[in-house]
Amino acid sequence: MAVTSPIADIGVADTPAGGAFITRGYVAGFVLVTSLFFLWAIANNFNDILIRQFQKALDLDRAQAGFIQFVFYLGYFTMALPAGLLMRRFGYRAGILAGLGLYAMGALLFYPAAELRHYAVFLSALFVIASGAAFLETAANPYIVAFGDPSRASQRLNFAQAFNGFGGFMAPIIGGHFIFSGIEHSKAQLGAMAPTQLEAYRLAEARMVQLPYLVLAGVVILVAIAVAVVRLPDVRAGESATEGPRQRTSLWQVLRTPCLAGAVIAQFFYVGAQVGIWSFFVDFVKELVPATPEKTAAYLLSVSLILFMSGRFIGTLLMHKIPATRLLFVFALANIGLTATAALTHGWVAVGALALTSFFMSIMFPTIFSLGVKDLGDKAMLGAPLIIMAIIGGAVFPPLMGLVSQMAGTIQVAIILPFACFVAVAVYAMRCIRTARMEAALGIAASPLH
Repeated sequence: MAVTSPIADIGVADTPAGGAFITRGYVAGFVLVTSLFFLWAIANNFNDILIRQFQKALDLDRAQAGFIQFVFYLGYFTMALPAGLLMRRFGYRAGILAGLGLYAMGALLFYPAAELRHYAVFLSALFVIASGAAFLETAANPYIVAFGDPSRASQRLNFAQAFNGFGGFMAPIIGGHFIFSGIEHSKAQLGAMAPTQLEAYRLAEARMVQLPYLVLAGVVILVAIAVAVVRLPDVRAGESATEGPRQRTSLWQVLRTPCLAGAVIAQFFYVGAQVGIWSFFVDFVKELVPATPEKTAAYLLSVSLILFMSGRFIGTLLMHKIPATRLLFVFALANIGLTATAALTHGWVAVGALALTSFFMSIMFPTIFSLGVKDLGDKAMLGAPLIIMAIIGGAVFPPLMGLVSQMAGTIQVAIILPFACFVAVAVYAMRCIRTARMEAALGIAASPLH
């Protein structure tokens, strides 16, 4: 009997199936790769803290501070494809080590950046971190499926992504505690300071980022050492055990694979909806319930992130009984209804509806990813970066929502954009369901993750 490459059957089961969730002997490796999901969530969600901190330390306005997210997403967009090409040649372990190396390097750059107190140096450091995160996401998302039965790939990916949600929840808590000094001055107080006193204050605020990022760099380096020595599935880019030497494949050929092109589009819209909703959630609460303090609104956002994390664990369990494609469709429909409710109702009903969208967003990224790379075999190293590049949607939709809100005079009207994004996700899920049904009707043997 032919032995297939562990990566050859990447995809999503159209019917619930039960094989080994983690192959015997790879538990430590699975835990290690899963930890990467937590690490890049920390990098992503520290940015929300930095936006506020840099306004104090570097005397930036909100528009200038907004470049943090732009540069970060630009790093993802520009480096995802090079990451895929590197892994296609050298394998997933090499890609993970490269990503961790870039991540640690960028975190270490925060120390001199704080001493120089120069925004461009900070942005350069963030770009390097984002480049590393792009390598990690491009590697870990498809690689995680190689740790067990292919028919349970989507469950495995959703489980690993749950720790990404946990990292997203913990990052504001960790960053807020160690980066925020708690010292705030009004514009009048700052204006009354002597130049040397003001400079000392801003330098002290800039230095608040040094220790957290040094510790983060140390943790990343330790993980890199572990990745280098721990036993991991031998998924190589050179040959497939069933196909022999790998044939040259163009990006166009990869995009013609069923469900991949749609996954790139769906992921673009999904990430745009997610970042847009979370970016404007506090403003939404303040507008709909004006008496709500900002801290309470921020707390409600944390509750929403807990729902997001919980949704990934619950979604993983549901996939034991419900096909991933259908669950994605149902969750997309739920968010279509919730965003419509948030846009058309008032007060706490609207706020609650918008908060609840996080629960139903939970499974979307990993499930769309798994659907997109199914049946790609060793071409997953080209397909995966294309889906990761779609994260650029997170840089596109928030500014559009801000513009619509400004033109309409209310944030509620801007919720129509996430509404449209979830419609796109639902259409993609339905298309994948129909493709599976057509193949079944034609008697085409579906892969275990089809």
